[in-house]
Amino acid sequence: METTKKNLREPIVCVLGHVDHGKTTLLDDIRGTKVAKKEVGGITQKIGATDIDKKTLETNIKNYFKNIQIKIPGLLFIDTPGHVAFANMRSMGGALADIAILVIDINEGLKPQTIESIDVLKKYKTPFIIAANKIDLIPYFINTKNTSFMDTLKIQRQEYIDLLDEKIYKIINDLYTRGVSSDRYDRISDFTKSFAIVPVSAKLNIGIPDILMVLTGLAQRFLESTIQFENKNVRGSVIEIKKEESLGITLDTILYQGTLHKGDKIALNTSSGPAVTRVKAILVTGKKGLEEKNSVSAAAGIRILITDRLDVLSGTSIIAIKNGNTETAFEELINESKPDIKLSDNGITVKAEAIGSLEAIAYEMDQNKINIREAQIGDITKKDIINVSTLNNPMDRVIVGFNVNVSSDAKEAMESNNVRVITGNVIYSMIDDLNKWLEFKKHELDEESKNSRPVPSKLVIMPDYIFRAAKPVIVGIKVLSGRVKVGDKLINSKNKYAGTIKSLRDGDTNCQYADKGTELSCAIEGVTLNRQIFPEEDLYVDVPANIVKELKNEDMDPDMKETMEELIRIKRKDDQFWGY
Repeated sequence: METTKKNLREPIVCVLGHVDHGKTTLLDDIRGTKVAKKEVGGITQKIGATDIDKKTLETNIKNYFKNIQIKIPGLLFIDTPGHVAFANMRSMGGALADIAILVIDINEGLKPQTIESIDVLKKYKTPFIIAANKIDLIPYFINTKNTSFMDTLKIQRQEYIDLLDEKIYKIINDLYTRGVSSDRYDRISDFTKSFAIVPVSAKLNIGIPDILMVLTGLAQRFLESTIQFENKNVRGSVIEIKKEESLGITLDTILYQGTLHKGDKIALNTSSGPAVTRVKAILVTGKKGLEEKNSVSAAAGIRILITDRLDVLSGTSIIAIKNGNTETAFEELINESKPDIKLSDNGITVKAEAIGSLEAIAYEMDQNKINIREAQIGDITKKDIINVSTLNNPMDRVIVGFNVNVSSDAKEAMESNNVRVITGNVIYSMIDDLNKWLEFKKHELDEESKNSRPVPSKLVIMPDYIFRAAKPVIVGIKVLSGRVKVGDKLINSKNKYAGTIKSLRDGDTNCQYADKGTELSCAIEGVTLNRQIFPEEDLYVDVPANIVKELKNEDMDPDMKETMEELIRIKRKDDQFWGY
């Protein structure tokens, strides 16, 4: 069937990128793409979205690009920037956005959130373009504003053009290492093989016509089947929930399929499972503020007032119920509410405010090789703290909470339970904090382990420091590997008992242990010098076979590992299966 504007809806566009790279400023530029200040039917900022109609697109694009024919009815930009918001706005289990803009600071290149954004876009198979922002900060820039990139380029010096190309090629190369083939949009002959880079300055409003042109061209060429308007199934995605005393529960929603009417029965997901309610009112932002509508067609940003006080989940779909058939809708909502996350028997606990962000943070955890034992939606509660505190492995006693609150009784429970809680709203910094804690905890446990059990260690008696020959032997020792401790039993290279360490002393300080490289005074009881033990003789800490078995699977210092292998050879002279 030939596509006409009657059966195409507006493509939904989402903006992603690293913090401070210009996502919000770029959206402000797009909102400001007016034909005239009070143009009727120009741009209407709706709830959670900015709607640019066909007439506005034509005016802004055709001022600079004469040959493009516009078939789509406009573009709907999601106003909530960020890859986590993108992941939370879902359409039938996939991404809500039909196409996305990835904003990259041309001078800084790829940053942690840029990489997270690319990962999320690839996960949902969402096509995107790259806005290479802040081109005005490149040296030799000749100042201009409110124009296209192509017109800006015409007035620039060659030095600037060379530096611009250099920075674009750097981005092209960095994106290639992430599995993304790209080029400057005007140099691409086949848009199925390369992602388009559009150089812009959000600050000076340069390159917005180019972005609108590329988005429109891609949507019309590659997204026609995706953006067919269908009225039979009404679908939307809740992006924000507001509880207002005077109104009740309102849902800021992106309607992406069909026409929703006042009075329609809708199914949605709540904290206690799927539920049904009615649309009490539909509100959109008009010229004089919120305006009530009897019906709205996709794609649109709307605020829905519902009749019931339900604890609706952010990121949930709304499905209009036809002929009272809730079963299919409930089944769809239940399937949608199951996060696509790989869980392990051991690992950390993750909580987030919505399914999409739970999946987004779990994906990054997987990239960082961090196992997840449990992943749930909702705030961190006392029950979470108690459950995690009972886990056997101390490395698992950590909860990462993304965009969630910690309840007051959970905070109280944290004081009496050894559970680490890490919360925040920037994934890469939270993972950084988590990795630091895991590293610290591993070191702490290693220290505890070394102090509570003998570890493969070797020492030598220094011949110049003999203070007493017996009861006990007091000598100067050098620790060659591992950690020797008060109470450690020693053996020699023939597997004969070589005394027990009674005390360790560094100058006037008594020590409980001494690490590799340390020289200090040592009292050894149960032996006599030059009978059972001798100066310059290697002595070993006598490590039980069961501990050696455990240590074989652990990372350890190379010198300690070598000592363990020596110890095994010594022991197997008497017992060939020792340590197996």
